[in-house]
Amino acid sequence: MYKGLTTYDGMCADRLCNRYFMSEEGNSVNYIKRLRDLREDHDMTQQEVADYLNTSQTMYARYERGANELPIRHLIKLAELYNVSVDYLLCLTENPKRMK
Repeated sequence: MYKGLTTYDGMCADRLCNRYFMSEEGNSVNYIKRLRDLREDHDMTQQEVADYLNTSQTMYARYERGANELPIRHLIKLAELYNVSVDYLLCLTENPKRMK
């Protein structure tokens, strides 16, 4: 699943977002808020999501604040966890449905 993104294995989500997905005003799309909103909507703690990603709570908190870049592998796992598309996580669509 999401095999097209594996070519970006070394690239992080916010670099990918900043490089390809700019708003008309030139500001990068803020997917950080969407990450936090989805976690809260699923009644999950940062620790629970961090455990799912096999990372520390501190590192996951840094992803949510935008202090660290979110690796593509985590982006894909989060899309699977929340059952949404990567496009939805990156704010490229308002439709959260994943393609089958």
